[in-house]
Amino acid sequence: MIELAPSILSADFARLGEQVSRAAEGGGTIIHVDVMDGHFVPNITLGPQLVRSLRKATKLPLDCHLMIEDPDLYIPAFADAGADWMSVHLEACRHLDRTLNLVKNHGCQAGVVINPATPVEMLSEVLDIVDYVLVMSVNPGFGAQPFIPNSLHKLSKLRSLREQRRLNYRIEVDGGVALETVAQIVRAGAEILVAGNAVFSHGDPKINAENLLKAALEATMQKV
Repeated sequence: MIELAPSILSADFARLGEQVSRAAEGGGTIIHVDVMDGHFVPNITLGPQLVRSLRKATKLPLDCHLMIEDPDLYIPAFADAGADWMSVHLEACRHLDRTLNLVKNHGCQAGVVINPATPVEMLSEVLDIVDYVLVMSVNPGFGAQPFIPNSLHKLSKLRSLREQRRLNYRIEVDGGVALETVAQIVRAGAEILVAGNAVFSHGDPKINAENLLKAALEATMQKV
């Protein structure tokens, strides 16, 4: 099942509630919230207070992508603010198993994220714990970056590993997801498509979301 997760990093924050609603009307089913601390990545964005406000504006699941150092310190606050899903970076976690279980213990779905230079093989010991794996197809920190094609083989590998090991994690991709790239991304194995710039940066988020989902669903018909 293909799902679209509009990323509010690219939204107009003066009209955030309205823009999230429009993206949902266009078929978005998960709202992606990029959390950056200015240390793990070179940008500072959103905290639990924004998540708390967003929780009042939408009933859709809030997918909080924690691009932060020491995520264990903040997981309880994001869960309390209304996060439904939380993903943490392998590269930021000293004790990844413990961190993922902390997310689960706070009632959220747990995801693990890998940066473009991190091989899928490094996830071997946690694939049976996670609810989803997020493949970064740009270097994290800023929106509107071009898709890194090398990410495609990671998506394919994760799909193969899931079949081989009879696991049920979902495969999410974030970075450069657009009309020009979405077909190859879906054919490689991505099921949850995080898109910010393609949904929010120009025109009506509803129409943009509809067009992106339409292209993604058409690509599923061509999967081999």
